[in-house]
Amino acid sequence: MKNTLEIANRFREIILNGTWVANTNYKDQLENLDWKIAVTPIQDLNTIAVLAQHIHYYIKGINNVLKGGTLDIKDKFSFDFPIIHSSQEWKTFLTKFWTDAEEFALLIEQMNDEKLNQSFVDKQYGTYKRNIECMIEHSYYHLGQIVLIKKLIVNKKVLFK
Repeated sequence: MKNTLEIANRFREIILNGTWVANTNYKDQLENLDWKIAVTPIQDLNTIAVLAQHIHYYIKGINNVLKGGTLDIKDKFSFDFPIIHSSQEWKTFLTKFWTDAEEFALLIEQMNDEKLNQSFVDKQYGTYKRNIECMIEHSYYHLGQIVLIKKLIVNKKVLFK
């Protein structure tokens, strides 16, 4: 199997359809989640919606690079999103999240293996492979937070703001 196909499938696993590492994925956790739970704050933690938007922000930004564009995302803006106010806004966001995630995987799949070892935008950012693998690892990190926050809210085990 091509390395790029293997990495693309690892990415799909965490966002869209896998259970190998975490026994769940973003789509499994968010697809049928009531938007009110997604935006419920717990103390000073990020909401589920903000964490999902944060991961989407990076996917969308890297997609732009993979399509030949510039790297326009900045860490300092990666948690700045408008508040979701309705079920429709939540569903619209999720549809975009799934679409952009699949596009990310397809763009990786279409890459040749040699591209993985090339510099990502600028040498200071490491290789394409490093950035794609970091996206996967970063996604697992925040998925764990989403799972815990969801359990706290659903089981009402925490004081809300």
